Amino acid sequence: MSLEDERISELRATAHPLRLQMLSLLTGAELSAAEVARELGVSQANASYHLRLLHAAGLLEVAGEETVRGGRAKKYRHRWDAEPPRGARAASEDDRLAYARVLADAIPRRYAERERGAGSARSQLTDAELWVEPEVWERVFDLVTEASRLLHARARPPRTEGTVRANLSVAAFRMANEKDGTR
Repeated sequence: MSLEDERISELRATAHPLRLQMLSLLTGAELSAAEVARELGVSQANASYHLRLLHAAGLLEVAGEETVRGGRAKKYRHRWDAEPPRGARAASEDDRLAYARVLADAIPRRYAERERGAGSARSQLTDAELWVEPEVWERVFDLVTEASRLLHARARPPRTEGTVRANLSVAAFRMANEKDGTR
């Protein structure tokens, strides 16, 4: 596979709402295509197709196999802490923008699925395009990174006793200077 093919594969793997859900689901669990399909309410063929794309892009690993009705089913997992796939750093600005659009589109669906009721759920919605000192930005970035790593590291299989379903969608970056495009 050429570097360009890898970039396209990575784009397709990350810039699709169902595949974003699969990556999240497979962070805390090792699941087969049939299990992913049941969890996400899609056909097994659809789940299998998207899992193969994620695997080909290097975003999933085969965590094992199991025998199901005389056949073999692969179990996949998302290694969120693994090195990025080859070529990931070379992704174009269009690739990154496509990912940002899919991420942004996922937020309303996830927000609509939030827990509701008197005193039931805490949520934090923030939109901040501000000017701050560099050290403040670095601290905020480190805290967001720490929160992301903590959630990923502690992810469990769906509906594990003693867990809650949670969402963290973050787009944190330094902005260019409006006038000249510099920092």
